Amino acid sequence: MANKRNLKKAIKAACGDLAGECLIARDLVPGIDRKKMTDIFFDIADLQYVSIDNVSFSFDKTEKSFDSRHEYKKARAKYYKTAYKKLNDDFKKGVDDIIARMNSSLGEQQKAANKARAEK
Repeated sequence: MANKRNLKKAIKAACGDLAGECLIARDLVPGIDRKKMTDIFFDIADLQYVSIDNVSFSFDKTEKSFDSRHEYKKARAKYYKTAYKKLNDDFKKGVDDIIARMNSSLGEQQKAANKARAEK
């Protein structure tokens, strides 16, 4: 489990890279749907904002709620593991959706060129 600062930096870096790819593709790839790419750019910003906002969460029970300190630590560790897994899954789902939308905004000519390049 990463600390919050590093996790937030990683989210910002990933979203920044996606946004950069969007801007480059929008401005340099011929036949791309510029309106879709601009919309995707703003969706990347939303994904970053929501993901960073969801990084901070806390275990809602106290040690007194459990019979022993061991049970408390075990429940707390399980809670954080589940919460970080959900955050990671939600972020990956958002990134996958954005990449699929980026690919769908390419023109047919560019898709054919990409496919030919991948087959080499």
